[in-house]
Amino acid sequence: LSDEQLQFIINHAEDKLVFVDSSLLGQLETVQESCPTVERFVVIDEQNQMPETPLRGALEYEALLQSGDPDFNPPEPHEQAAAAMCYTSGTTGDPKGVVYSQRSIYLHTLGVMIGDGIGLRQRDTVLPFVPMFHANAWGVAHAALMAGSKLVLPGPGPGPADLAMLMEKEQVTLAAGVPTIWNMLYQYLKQNPQTDVSSVETLVVGGSAAPRAMIRNYAREFGITILHLWGMTEMSPLGTVSRPKAHMLDWDEERLLDVRMKQGMPAPGVEIRVQDDKDQTLPWDGETIGELAVRGPWVARAYYNNPAASKAFTADGWFKTGDVVTIDPEGYMQIADRTKDLIKSGGEWISSVDMENAIMARDDVLEACVVARPDDKWDERPVAFVVRAAGGSDSPTPQDIFDHLAGQFAKWQVPYLEDIHFIEAVPKTSVGKFDKKVLRGQLS
Repeated sequence: LSDEQLQFIINHAEDKLVFVDSSLLGQLETVQESCPTVERFVVIDEQNQMPETPLRGALEYEALLQSGDPDFNPPEPHEQAAAAMCYTSGTTGDPKGVVYSQRSIYLHTLGVMIGDGIGLRQRDTVLPFVPMFHANAWGVAHAALMAGSKLVLPGPGPGPADLAMLMEKEQVTLAAGVPTIWNMLYQYLKQNPQTDVSSVETLVVGGSAAPRAMIRNYAREFGITILHLWGMTEMSPLGTVSRPKAHMLDWDEERLLDVRMKQGMPAPGVEIRVQDDKDQTLPWDGETIGELAVRGPWVARAYYNNPAASKAFTADGWFKTGDVVTIDPEGYMQIADRTKDLIKSGGEWISSVDMENAIMARDDVLEACVVARPDDKWDERPVAFVVRAAGGSDSPTPQDIFDHLAGQFAKWQVPYLEDIHFIEAVPKTSVGKFDKKVLRGQLS
């Protein structure tokens, strides 16, 4: 998080105690004077040592625990009592706070555990490569505890080599993270074939869509299933899971991939619908595009202390997600884009997600991000930022990308050659998503 976001969240939540890992002291020391509600900071250090710090009222975590009353019995909380609060990643405007109750977390944990959810079992070894501040690590940490699964935490700043080592050493069976992470891991495994990840059965993907080539390659080369799910901070976050139905399992590889590419069916307890800009329900035909609305027992009813943003929540419990989707007759939802990321050119819509996935289907592309730039004639035009798979290589060229897209998109949808740029890495948000606002800023 940036200093500004961190300061905003602490002040908006009116935090009184802040627990901080010793590796992050510097950032808190920078902002503490702008956070008047904080009375004490509790420092967590691997060596159980209290580092020198100007943080006010600083306490060392283990010493704090030892100072407590061993006979203290905490009161049983009411199931509707607030248990936790997470903030959205603030990709548009300030982060927004979402409060989770004891009851909603418990029900969400059951939804994550069940077989057609993420499906955690006692015999699983789970590696959540997604932080707790990203919607409670997608509920994986709570579900692993309830299931009795072994939990493997990757620590600060691990790279693909660290992940591969952990998977091999700890015999990880299921891991969860954004596509960027699994893309980097795949490249590492290809370059280091001696690495044994045969214990891994499932890589859970959320945050953004996984490229088709990545889903196919993990299955073919490592026998690993990429499991798409979709959710939001406002939903605790689980909304949909893309597990094929029984009658689909005999389908050929490409047809089954069409299903796995989608974000999936609603988790039990979650209702979904697609609607137009007048809130009229649209058909589930796999073609009609509209905004996704959701409701359920672990879906928030409002943002914390933010009436203006809470207009996204309706009186009858529906939350307007801002995601533009289709839902097919089988009930599988697929995200076309975020409303703010759709590109409108000549009065017609272009899906940045579809174009990104098409570019990343190439073996010589590691990452691709598509944003809109203003255009006097067409209103907006797509701009593609591409990261080559082989560092220092001059392949692919802008012409290669143009020709590749021309075979899959209408001529008017394809970016101009001068709008295809090669960069070293796509900027990421704090939760590993492509940070499109940074790229848009470079175009302005």
